[in-house]
Amino acid sequence: MTLYFFRFLSRLPLTAFYAIANVLYYLLAYIIRYRKEVILTNIKRSFPEKSDAEHRRIAKKFYRNFADVLVETVKLPGLSPNLLKERVRFTNKELVLEKLAAGQPVLIMASHQCNWEWAPSASVVNGMPADAVYKKLNNELSEHLVRYIRARFGAKPVPMKALLREMASRRHEPRLIALVADQIPDQPEYGYWTTFMHQETPFYPGTERLARSFKLPVFYIEMERVRRGYYSMTFYPIAEPPYDNLLPGELLNRYRDLLESTIQKAPSDWLWSHKRWKHKRDQYEKTQVKW
Repeated sequence: MTLYFFRFLSRLPLTAFYAIANVLYYLLAYIIRYRKEVILTNIKRSFPEKSDAEHRRIAKKFYRNFADVLVETVKLPGLSPNLLKERVRFTNKELVLEKLAAGQPVLIMASHQCNWEWAPSASVVNGMPADAVYKKLNNELSEHLVRYIRARFGAKPVPMKALLREMASRRHEPRLIALVADQIPDQPEYGYWTTFMHQETPFYPGTERLARSFKLPVFYIEMERVRRGYYSMTFYPIAEPPYDNLLPGELLNRYRDLLESTIQKAPSDWLWSHKRWKHKRDQYEKTQVKW
């Protein structure tokens, strides 16, 4: 019953969804004050050179953009392939299409920038099959809905714990393997620690391990908000095999630098409500990452 209602809801016009988003923005920012301290603290520490007024402006715009992302995610199953192609345009997809045409899987390092939920489906309707790697949710209903949304246009949702098995069994299947790589490692003591947005930050080392083990080319995907409900996506090469001369951690460092550049260009489009810096490096003993 819930899924039927969700399908019905997704057929409402986008104008109705954006009217809902306007109300949702006000509720999140001024009534509920959703994670207000987390958001402001993250922004202040990431932009120490900005004034308090600038921090508040970024936070306010973040709430507005976040409300749009929430309703756009609900709307995704109700979009047509042509409308999705119109709403999400790729500036240089030929870089990746060339790899796929040669029978090569491609590792994509994405982030919580703009509407990351539209990205895998937009890739599929633009001729790029995609696996969307994600953390499985504990709530059965939420998990079912998330998989339904992400698989609507043919993208394959892959739980993180099943990723290695999927990559081994489908190693010769040309597709994008997309990881939202700015998440907190489950075991930060074994993460790759580096400085990101002026703060000591752990990254999943597994992304680089996978690239090296399966000899995959790696691209960063930048998503930019053109205007409300319209996005532009650009691929940036990070590295290609062989990786013999690439220093351990260098692939992650390149991703970090590209992501920082994206955030600096449009600060309010990143997911500031994410508790990205809840772990501190000095809480853990130094651990040597095994590449």
